[in-house]
Amino acid sequence: MIYPIVAYGNPILKKEAEEIEEGDDIKTLVADMFQTMEHASGVGLAAPQINKGLRLFVIDSNHMLDEDAEEKGVRKAFINPILLDEYGNPFAFEEGCLSIPEVRAEISRPEKLTLEYFDEDWNLKEEEFSGLTARVIQHEYDHLEGILFIDYLKGLKKRMVKSKLIDISKGKVPTDYRMVYP
Repeated sequence: MIYPIVAYGNPILKKEAEEIEEGDDIKTLVADMFQTMEHASGVGLAAPQINKGLRLFVIDSNHMLDEDAEEKGVRKAFINPILLDEYGNPFAFEEGCLSIPEVRAEISRPEKLTLEYFDEDWNLKEEEFSGLTARVIQHEYDHLEGILFIDYLKGLKKRMVKSKLIDISKGKVPTDYRMVYP
């Protein structure tokens, strides 16, 4: 099932997501989230973006990497993740978001992280991620905390995107996927 993506301005995007009860069957939801993400040509999707206030996100960072890149992409679901640490040299990279189409901005984030999470079979994992995969995880994890990438913008950069954000919240934005507007 392909869900519509929640647009900027919907209050669910600014709320902290709730933990999923361990053992709940979420495999169908995970499969639907991957399908929704792929339909919208995304590399990550958090449950709040499909109007579900749950601590769950999916990523597929393979689409961000060149064939000859040293870094290997990751395609997986993260349930009830806990960000244990972020470290390494911060690097800037242009980010976008399915909930905020047509807006992109350079955001600086640490190059590595350690994350504890459950996989979709409820196996507890602790893993280190780096590079672009770490960035996708950081972006999606922020969604679970009610943080959007534009929240990192300051001053002039924030003012420059303000009119675009207003248009998005009013449904005045072209997309190739279904969206739900506030």
